[in-house]
Amino acid sequence: MRTYDPLPLHLLPEDQWGIVTDVSIPFDTEDHDLVLRLMELGFVPGERVRIIAEAKPGHDPLAVRVGNTTFALRKREASFILVKPA
Repeated sequence: MRTYDPLPLHLLPEDQWGIVTDVSIPFDTEDHDLVLRLMELGFVPGERVRIIAEAKPGHDPLAVRVGNTTFALRKREASFILVKPA
C-alpha cells in the first residue's frame, strides 16, 4: 500500500477524494479568522473532501465538496487545508 505525504487541498487532482489531515492555523489575524471559519464549515481532520470543479483559466476558485455540501474556495483559502489522497 502506497502512502502519501499531505498536500495542500488546491493541489489535489480534480475528482479525487482526499482526507483532511491538518488545517494550518496562521498567526496573521485575518488568515487566522478565515481558517477558523473553514473549520466551522467542516474542513476538519478526518473529513473526506473532493475538488469537483475548477474555474478556467487559472483554476481559481475551486468548487470543493466536504460532506454533502459544496463550497467555492480560492486557492489561497484551500492552501491552509492539508489532505492525503484517499
